[in-house]
Amino acid sequence: MSIRETTDADLNDILFVEREAFNSNKEAELTRDMLADPSAKPLLSLLAFVENQPAGHILFTKGQLANAKGKVSVSFLAPLAVVPRFQKQGIGGSLIKKGVELLSKSGVDLVFVVGHPEYYPRYGFTPAGKLGFEPTYPIPEEVADAWMVKALRPDIIGSVSGKLICCDALNKPEHWRE
Repeated sequence: MSIRETTDADLNDILFVEREAFNSNKEAELTRDMLADPSAKPLLSLLAFVENQPAGHILFTKGQLANAKGKVSVSFLAPLAVVPRFQKQGIGGSLIKKGVELLSKSGVDLVFVVGHPEYYPRYGFTPAGKLGFEPTYPIPEEVADAWMVKALRPDIIGSVSGKLICCDALNKPEHWRE
């Protein structure tokens, strides 16, 4: 498996992975919109390949913390997609690790995600609501632990809080509901 940052020429491979992983065009269209959204930049888009076949994709887009005291750099992870025949082979985890490593080197302090509460904690994510971070749109209490954060800088948790403002393409209530 190899992982690399995407270029504009990779759009068809990215959309293929999104369609295959989610078995729908909805996530592919949202991903295309986020990749083109100026408010999402700087963004980080990574593709994983197995034997030159696109196998996985992850996208991190710029966010902001409303009402945060002090300077904080924020990124939002969405989506993470792996083609079904390549799932359960560590590709998703490898994409998360590589993305977090690159974001950390670029000065990002916090990464947020709305995702499976039994999957993302393996990679250092913890429930964000209990730490003073609000999602862009309310998340029902019964799935509140799906709203998670990972600190990329020591001591950042507890020194900042606020409401995540995500990129324009994702800043719509329908993207925050299951």
